[in-house]
Amino acid sequence: MSLRRARIAFSDSAAKQLENITSEAEIHALDRALVVISVDPEAGEPIPGDTAGPRLRQYTDELEAVRVLYFVTALCTVVVVAYIEV
Repeated sequence: MSLRRARIAFSDSAAKQLENITSEAEIHALDRALVVISVDPEAGEPIPGDTAGPRLRQYTDELEAVRVLYFVTALCTVVVVAYIEV
């Protein structure tokens, strides 16, 4: 595991989802999930599927009721969030 955090980037659809989150509790919950992913991009479970493209992963925090779908770039420096559910 790297000592440096990965950068988080958002797809257009995830960015639109972010705009709709207004609850402070939901923002805090999402923040915590994104910190976990940035510290350890492998924290989520791989989602079975086609291996031709980037491998989607799913990070779920049952306690905070957050689900994030994302993929990690080849150099593990950027995590692109594709979907957010709070």
